[in-house]
Amino acid sequence: MQLSVGLSFCLLVFVLVSFIPQPGQGQVSTPRRFRAKVLGSGSLHVSWKEPKGDFESYKVTYTTRPGGETTEVQVSKQEGKLVIEDFDASKEYNFKITAVNGAQESRPLQAKHEAQRSGVEAAQPQRREDSGGAKENNEISEDEEVFVCKTSAIADIVILVDGSWSIGRINFRLVRAFLENLVKAFTVEFDQTRIGLAQYSGDPRIEWHLNAHTTKGAVIDAMKNLPYKGGNTLTGLALTYILENSFKPESGSRVGIPKIGILITDGKSQDDVIPPARTVKEAGIEVFAIGVKNADENELKAIASPPEETHVYNVADFSVMNDIVDGLTRTICERVEQLDKVLKGNTGPPSAPMAPPRDLVTSEVTARSFRVTWTHAPGLVEKYRVVYYPASGGQPEEKVVHGTESSVVLSYLNSLTEYQVAVFAVYRSSASEALRGSATTLALPMVNDLELFDISHSTMRARWKTAAGASGYMILYAPLTEGDPADEKEVKVADSVNEVELEGLTPDTEYTVTVYALYGEEASDPMTSQETTLPLNPAKNLRFSDVDHSSARLAWDSASKKVNGYRVMYVKTDGVQTNEVDVGRVNSWLLRNLTSVTEYTVAIFAVYDEGQAEPLTDSFTTKTVPEPLGLRSSDVSTDSFRVSWKHPASDVTLYRLSWTPTQGGDSKESVVNGNVNSYLITGLKPLAEYEVLVAAVFRDESESDVVAIVESTVASTTSVATTTTTAAAPRFGVRNLQVNEETTFSMQVSWQMVDSRNVRHYRLSYVTARGDRAEETRTVPTGQSSLLLQPLLSDTEYRVTVTPVYQDRDGPSVTRTARTLPLSAPKNLRVSEEWYNRFRISWDVPPSPIMGYRVVYQPLSAPGPALETFVGEDVSTMLIVNLLSGTEYSVKVIASYTTGSSEALSGRAKTLYLGVTNLTPYQVRMTSMCSQWQPHRHASVYRVVIESLLNGQKQETKLGGGANRHCFNNLKANTQYKISVYAQLQDGTEGPAVTATEKTLPVPTPAPTRPPITTPLPTIPVAKEVCKAAKADLVFLVDGSWSIGDESFLKIIGFLYSTTGALDRIGPNGTQVAIAQFSDDARTEFKLNSYNNKERLLDAINRISYKGGNTKTGRAIQHVKENIFTAEGGVRRGIPKVLVVLTDGRSQDDVNKVSKEMQMEGYIVFAIGFADADYGELVSIASKPSDRHVFFVDDLDAFKSIEEKLVTFVCEAATATCPSVPMSGSTTPGFRMMEMFGLVENRYGNVAGVSMVPGTFNTFPCFHLHSDALVAQPTRFLHPEGLPSDYTISMLFRLLANTPEEPFALWEILNKNNEPLVGVILDNGGKTLTFFNNDYKGEFQTVTFEGPDIKKLFYGSFHKLHIAISKTSARVVVDCKLVAEKTINAGGNITTDGLEVLGRMVRSRGNKDNSAPLQLQAFDIVCSTSWANRDKCCELPGLRKEVDCPAMPKACTCTQDSKGPPGPSGPPGGPGIRGSRGDRGEPGPVGPIGLVGDTGLPGPQGPQGPQGPSGRTIIGQPGGPGERGEKGEAGQPGPQGVPGTAGATGREGQPGARGLPGKDGPAGRPGPSGIIGSPGAPGAPGTSGPPGKHGELGPPGPPGSKGDKGERGDLQSSASVQAIARQVCEQLIQSHMARYNSILNHVPSQPVSIRTVPGPPGEPGRAGSPGAQGEQGPPGRPGFPGSNGENGQPGGRGLPGEKGEKGAQGVGVQGPRGPPGPPGAQGQGRTGNPGPSGRPGTPGTPGRSGVPGSVGPAGPPGYCDQNACVGYNVGVQLPSNTYQNYGEVEEDDPYRYGGGYPSEYYQPNYPVPRPVAPDDPELSLDDIELRSPGVHRTARSLVGGGAEEGEEGETEERMALKRRLKRGAKESPGTH
Repeated sequence: MQLSVGLSFCLLVFVLVSFIPQPGQGQVSTPRRFRAKVLGSGSLHVSWKEPKGDFESYKVTYTTRPGGETTEVQVSKQEGKLVIEDFDASKEYNFKITAVNGAQESRPLQAKHEAQRSGVEAAQPQRREDSGGAKENNEISEDEEVFVCKTSAIADIVILVDGSWSIGRINFRLVRAFLENLVKAFTVEFDQTRIGLAQYSGDPRIEWHLNAHTTKGAVIDAMKNLPYKGGNTLTGLALTYILENSFKPESGSRVGIPKIGILITDGKSQDDVIPPARTVKEAGIEVFAIGVKNADENELKAIASPPEETHVYNVADFSVMNDIVDGLTRTICERVEQLDKVLKGNTGPPSAPMAPPRDLVTSEVTARSFRVTWTHAPGLVEKYRVVYYPASGGQPEEKVVHGTESSVVLSYLNSLTEYQVAVFAVYRSSASEALRGSATTLALPMVNDLELFDISHSTMRARWKTAAGASGYMILYAPLTEGDPADEKEVKVADSVNEVELEGLTPDTEYTVTVYALYGEEASDPMTSQETTLPLNPAKNLRFSDVDHSSARLAWDSASKKVNGYRVMYVKTDGVQTNEVDVGRVNSWLLRNLTSVTEYTVAIFAVYDEGQAEPLTDSFTTKTVPEPLGLRSSDVSTDSFRVSWKHPASDVTLYRLSWTPTQGGDSKESVVNGNVNSYLITGLKPLAEYEVLVAAVFRDESESDVVAIVESTVASTTSVATTTTTAAAPRFGVRNLQVNEETTFSMQVSWQMVDSRNVRHYRLSYVTARGDRAEETRTVPTGQSSLLLQPLLSDTEYRVTVTPVYQDRDGPSVTRTARTLPLSAPKNLRVSEEWYNRFRISWDVPPSPIMGYRVVYQPLSAPGPALETFVGEDVSTMLIVNLLSGTEYSVKVIASYTTGSSEALSGRAKTLYLGVTNLTPYQVRMTSMCSQWQPHRHASVYRVVIESLLNGQKQETKLGGGANRHCFNNLKANTQYKISVYAQLQDGTEGPAVTATEKTLPVPTPAPTRPPITTPLPTIPVAKEVCKAAKADLVFLVDGSWSIGDESFLKIIGFLYSTTGALDRIGPNGTQVAIAQFSDDARTEFKLNSYNNKERLLDAINRISYKGGNTKTGRAIQHVKENIFTAEGGVRRGIPKVLVVLTDGRSQDDVNKVSKEMQMEGYIVFAIGFADADYGELVSIASKPSDRHVFFVDDLDAFKSIEEKLVTFVCEAATATCPSVPMSGSTTPGFRMMEMFGLVENRYGNVAGVSMVPGTFNTFPCFHLHSDALVAQPTRFLHPEGLPSDYTISMLFRLLANTPEEPFALWEILNKNNEPLVGVILDNGGKTLTFFNNDYKGEFQTVTFEGPDIKKLFYGSFHKLHIAISKTSARVVVDCKLVAEKTINAGGNITTDGLEVLGRMVRSRGNKDNSAPLQLQAFDIVCSTSWANRDKCCELPGLRKEVDCPAMPKACTCTQDSKGPPGPSGPPGGPGIRGSRGDRGEPGPVGPIGLVGDTGLPGPQGPQGPQGPSGRTIIGQPGGPGERGEKGEAGQPGPQGVPGTAGATGREGQPGARGLPGKDGPAGRPGPSGIIGSPGAPGAPGTSGPPGKHGELGPPGPPGSKGDKGERGDLQSSASVQAIARQVCEQLIQSHMARYNSILNHVPSQPVSIRTVPGPPGEPGRAGSPGAQGEQGPPGRPGFPGSNGENGQPGGRGLPGEKGEKGAQGVGVQGPRGPPGPPGAQGQGRTGNPGPSGRPGTPGTPGRSGVPGSVGPAGPPGYCDQNACVGYNVGVQLPSNTYQNYGEVEEDDPYRYGGGYPSEYYQPNYPVPRPVAPDDPELSLDDIELRSPGVHRTARSLVGGGAEEGEEGETEERMALKRRLKRGAKESPGTH
């Protein structure tokens, strides 16, 4: 129909009315949209759309052909559908459907359902619609109402739809209906007409391309679900956009095909349309322009192609758009046909369509081909065109055969792929419609009998049986790891090769080898096997000889003839300096220059071409330095005598002599060179006795024991003739006094006597070193030189003195100290020989004689009792058998002594798991199903059982060890089955069952005579591929308000059902799902941990009932946060937390605050709106970016359009490998490491050794990691799936003045043996940065960066560091500036059984790990290498740009909850548009039934206002007082207020405020450890004073509990502080105001200077003059005890201990002084009478802590300064436990207790285990995990030394030393 532009208004009205189809006189409207679906083998479901207007019922008449039978059925208006039960698929059905209204009937809706031939659906191509699996095959006509374009010409049609705000949502629905009717007129197929669509407003976007949909049904479904865009109207931009994007070959546009563009708009464009329209038309595109309502007709004419009479349409309203469909489609159809002729050069009339071929059959199906056969089409066929393509999508291909052929083989296909096939008959002038069918290719043959043999250290050979038809083979091999395999190596060989040697393997490593048969570009299923390479032979039989005080000789047996040499490493056991020497191919070596009396650990490495073998280690102890020999005296005179001796060794450097009168007097001393062996002592008194002591001093400054001699000078006698001198006989002390052979209750004392001629006997006395026992004395005869002391106390130091007794007096005394042995526990618990039902434990025996061992073991990961057995003292290894497969056990070994039992040596060990993995059902049918699994490497047989859960019927079969799949047949339909796979070893041992459940498909049932009222529940949906790796805690929050309604709520339930059904694994090992429904309040339907099975979860969703009420979305989100995302609700640590909110209206409360909190805390929030939801509110609720997290549909029927995209986005966000986290205002895949380590404001108090301080700005929190804090978390909580292949480490930190010079790891990941896997190391001494990891080959690699930009990190300022790690390089960015880039290999994955640690020192000090102090403000790992380019360093004051950066975290106010005065009233707003539909109110009370009133007249309708933004208020009656308003803008600083009244007493707190400092007294004895005091307030900057004396560091006190807020001290120079603070706020550089907030909260202290903020870091300056006293630092290491001070005030008396045994009557010596107890409340008491000395007792348990002190009085008025803004208090909290227990639940082992191995396997030499009593203290699980081969126990403490370590110290030291040796060996070749 043609329209004239210049018509008058009346003529226009006439034309518009003429467009509207008027029903004929005596008729009603015709039914529309005929649909037919085949429900089963004997049923056809027919439906149609209700016509407009009034009618009463339907009359349905259908005729079948052949046969010609006609049936007439009356159908009610309510039903609107018909089910034909006796449907015959081989017949054609012709339908006429008429609407009946009394005696009037409509024109019939005519339709045809074609017969189906040869099992192939033979629909006419232009009418084929895919309807989701039901078979549709209809041809529809409505007696000339619906035009269908019948031309054989095809076209590419792109529709451009205006989606601007001026259209509105209601009208946009009418646009969708218009587009749907437009599409119906055309034949849409892949090889027919294609239709694409774009929508535009301010910016255009492609909704779908031309090649996106290949059926008309798919295009119509897309039209129905077209979302409304909104925005401005830029038509010119949109025209250019579709030219550049839609009409392109890659978008589906075809060459030589007519191209049509259809524009639909309702207004004038806001940009110029003429140039773009001209360009589009010049490109050969025919443009039709449709204007609606306010469209500019002149603009439409400029856009459309000529002639404008047929290409321009303009209608008055959206409601009449469908009236131009007929004319528009006819015109387009005609133009397509004309254009097609022009393009093909054929202007003659087209030939009529010819008949297609029939009876499509596929046969001869292989993996790469199949044959297609058909019956010839009638007429003279020139050729047949066969088009085929994969059903899942792909490029179509075709074959053309001669018209006499009726068969063709389709080759070079993909295996296991379904192909769609279409056969066209090509005549001389035209082609027929398509004959269609499908076929699926077979799987490719795989290799068999893979064998691995000829295995050496670095090679192995693989051999297999060839596969028929293979073009080659691919071999992949890689070492097996704890987690995912490392990057594999690949070898490809020709088809004639079936054996290959694999080279370059790592020694002693298990490899998995996989062989694929190649067929061109495809590969078969794999065949896999595993073998372990041989280890490198280590050296053997390490021996020590010739050990003295400074040297030792090593000897060992040769490792192998292939060894290149040996490397000797030795280190002091308690030291850190490792010595290393390569000694070549020798078998012995002399170690020199050793330290005396020192234990050395030695490691011998055998070095090969392939690397070095495991070390051979042992230890020895050097001897004491020898004392001088043969001390004697000579040349005695009245005032001198000479002493002489023999040299004890050649390396003596000095001799120290001292002599003292025995009768009393001063000692004198002299030192002589080591080459002197005599000395003349002069200046003595006549006739006086002297004791002389001589000691040798050696090169290492060690000093020997002294040797003593007593000598007397002679008296001078003068006479006339002669002078006579007499001398007394000398008295010697004993020499070489030794105490050895210590036991728990005795020790042996021995000595040597220089000269025993004048000795009467020896007096031996001994006493405890503490003096808490009376001294005991023994007399030893002269001929005896040893004595056994017993009984003694265990683990007690004794002082032993031996004195020779001469005739007249005693000789010199010699004293030694020694300690009896403790009741030592065994050490170094190890596990080996792990197998599926046993493992061996071994331990080192304690040094003390024992009676035997008690061994206790108990399963941890499966139920079962604890068992115990006893072995003799000569046993140090035990094979524990009859264990459960794959089960972790707690093992304890206790040594038994005559006087009691030792502490338990504890550990954990695990048997190997004898079971298959990844058991998965597949190919589930009605009567059959298959299962596949990952084989077990040691299994020789699999027993596969399937059991019906309905009646218990079973099928069982046994398969060989190489099998990995099996299919079961003859099953019952619609029945739940359990498949169990048991792995068996060659000896018949069978592991636990690995099970999976699956339900067979139901038998299709015919539909009942009348359709069901409710839709039957669907079967359990199949998981989508994108969700296979999803692991999240997912919560749906569903709107249940009155505005939803019962019917719509059922649609929401259906949406939840299908969305949840797309998930894969439900439960703790996969995705957990919770649902809450809200209206006025929220109701939890079920929690995250309620269901761990998809079937039960979906059943629970279907049982949710409708709630009703108003819409309070904000309160509902708060409910989810506080009640569902909790540990009680089932939330898991380290797992993404996802919230999906569904709502249909605007919330009646505030959603912004709680939504922002959720996003800031890492929740991933999706928002789905429908109906009248507010789009702006959805954006504020959801995470960023909005295009991934906000969905909007017009009604609930359109849910299907967003379901696929929503499920994809949710599952992508829910991956544990790279979960989506909020970062810089949007969500990014990565890890918020600060939160994972607990370094956030509300959790840092639970992390030991960490305090919170202000960061770069005062509003950013920063965390001070104190020395040895060693903040760590298990890797499985942080990175449960390991690290991604590409990532960026982002850290904001600064180093401190007390950060050590030694290198430390800023962050690193350790494995279970504390060996580093990946990390970042800072070397404060060398000013370098190092990144390290293990590459894909498993080799350790490091890259080190240095230079001026790297040195900036060490100058004490905050810096932001990015390290971007890719598969090829490591790139370092400092302060958002690229510094350096170096090449690395691709990294391998990590194990997750270890820890991630912050600040760990590379070299430990002492016998435990240490960490460096630093301040850490931010730490993230982002799963992208481009993050450093996008980060803007907004946290650094010097780089922050307010325009580009988000707002600060906190507002600059004194309190966050304070409310300011109301602001002035704003100007009145303009009139708004009608608000959105309100929610239904709450039901009122039931009133009395009234009379039915008359219907009132409708009120007048007001004029419609202009289109405005969405309304934000709900019009109703004036309400009561509103909720608290939003926080206002920060006001100007007001004047200082007067002090307020005293506040109430603070909470908790045990210690009171610190008292005033007293006068300095002399240093006292070490007192009990105190709590850490709070820091003082900063004072004004003082003048530099002289340097103070360095005080000794006191021992750190135990962690104190949090105290009450103390009294506020006087302000120190408050005016100066305020001025500085104001300047800092103005300049936004508050990074060093770390102590400012203490001015408000803490007691006064000495003034300290406030450091101003540095600018860009400069070079280190010269050393300045000493400054004033600094702030109190973190606790130091324990100092040496000071000298005794004055007695302090009496301490409070502790709580009474347990009552001891009654002592015997008598008087004893005073008992020892006990250890200081914690401060208790001051009490009064008196000292009891001393009791008698009792017998030695066992050490008691420590006493309990004293009661807390009383609460202090309330503080004076508080003070608030606006200039302080928001800061953080400072202080150190050191709670006792560092690691948190997050309530993880051990996975249930399927192998229940009791299914163990037969008891006859038990070894006869061990007693049969017996159950342990339930109250046995050894049942506590405080042990550590043991793994073969090396196992050790570790103790961890924040304080050096201490009783926690106990007897574990030596073992820990040895193992730490071996770790250092091993690491040193790895690093020695040097990769830096």
